[in-house]
Amino acid sequence: MRKSFRWLLSLVVLIGTVGLGGASAGAATAAEPRTTDTGQDQKSADRNSTTNNGTNINGTNKNSADEDIKDRILAIPGMHFVEEKPVDGYRYFVLEYTQWIDHHDHSKGTFQQRLTLLHKSVNRPTVFFTSGYNVSTTPTRSEPTKIIDGNQVSLEYRYFTPSRPQPADWTKLNIRQAATDQHRIFTALHRIYRKHWIATGGSKGGMTATYYRRFFPHDMNGTVAYVAPNDVNNDEDSAYDRFFKNVGTAQCRTALTAIERETLVRRTEMVKRFQDWAVKEKRTFNTVGSADRAYEVMVTDLVFGFWQYQPAETACAKVPAPTVSTDELWKWMDEVGGFAGYTDQGMEQFLPYYYQAGTQLGEPSYGYPELAGLLKYPGINNSRTFVPKDIPMHFDKRAMPDVDHWVRHHANRMMFVNGQYDPWSSEHFELGKGARDSFVFTVPGGNHGSNIAKLKDADRTKATAELLDWAGVTPAGGKPTAQAPYDRKLDRQEIRRMPVLQP
Repeated sequence: MRKSFRWLLSLVVLIGTVGLGGASAGAATAAEPRTTDTGQDQKSADRNSTTNNGTNINGTNKNSADEDIKDRILAIPGMHFVEEKPVDGYRYFVLEYTQWIDHHDHSKGTFQQRLTLLHKSVNRPTVFFTSGYNVSTTPTRSEPTKIIDGNQVSLEYRYFTPSRPQPADWTKLNIRQAATDQHRIFTALHRIYRKHWIATGGSKGGMTATYYRRFFPHDMNGTVAYVAPNDVNNDEDSAYDRFFKNVGTAQCRTALTAIERETLVRRTEMVKRFQDWAVKEKRTFNTVGSADRAYEVMVTDLVFGFWQYQPAETACAKVPAPTVSTDELWKWMDEVGGFAGYTDQGMEQFLPYYYQAGTQLGEPSYGYPELAGLLKYPGINNSRTFVPKDIPMHFDKRAMPDVDHWVRHHANRMMFVNGQYDPWSSEHFELGKGARDSFVFTVPGGNHGSNIAKLKDADRTKATAELLDWAGVTPAGGKPTAQAPYDRKLDRQEIRRMPVLQP
């Protein structure tokens, strides 16, 4: 059965792009999209005319050292101002950029893609981040951004609202189109930020950073991909079965099996409670089909979600016994799985991910032997269940093998950070003989929140030194430059509940 996953730990782990001496700048599109093709574009242009101090957004970049950075950014053709927010030590802009719906056929029109810019200095390196989902407009700083003490560009993935063309041609949602989105934004901003760029992202963002390097290998000076799954063969997922048979302790696995079975033994009362809760919260189950079907999907997700996000050293002791009260069972299930994510309202905003999982990215599958005899809808837990039937889906079996082959044989200055207890690390990126100056690190006991800071000492030292070198901030023969000091607001880890099927 196709497996889904609960929460997404929205680590502030960024993706950056780097210009290697401008090696790929010539590959930019020859013409910029018009910025007045639609009412939305005209509205953005009008807004710019009142916020840009008279600067013509279709004019040339002045590149004056003492020119206001906002004016320089808005002088980029197709770049629109949304708002600026105060941030100590930085300037923070929310922007929109006009992108082609189809980078291979400009007659399809354009859409506005949202991004943010955390500006420190044009003399510092830049991190290009994406979560692979929506972009947060709350200022945050990824781990690489803090380590290299640089700027940060954060991009919303195409087709996540509001960065979605209307009407949406879903066939244009693929990894090549998304990588070209990043390439165009890098090319535009590299006119201003000419120091080194680092691509990064966590989970689907780590996948996105990797795909970007595959299609535009010379844009970035380095890539840091956190907890990025690599489903090369979507029909062969035995690695997940092996993972769940061995992860953690036997005692913890036994406790999880017992409570999983209990959730289905009490199915009738729990589904009624789920349905009553949904009515009260104005939630529906039209896409999945019913509260009963949604509940079964959630139950089959529990073990995955537990190991993905719960801290094993403390969470195992908190797994409830099968005799627990209904209130306590509901509370635990909501904490590990999140009931809201299995409703139409919880899933709709992540429709682009489900579509990609079912057309290119793949999704993990594994058996549920511990639930034998208790499941009513075998095979329901897959991306097709979460995408409306009027959106066709055809799986491209060539996409992931192509990326995997490129990483193994051509990766250069790429770093993959995985977690030992993260189910997604069951299938992770590996390096072959052709890879250069690239690394795979694993956080002992780490889950889906694994990062450089959590590596063992030797690995953390090595990873940090490599990243600083890639970013061009390590003096030759000297010690690395100091990292940016911790900032309570910018460096927090944001945890968001996501719907099913989220890496």
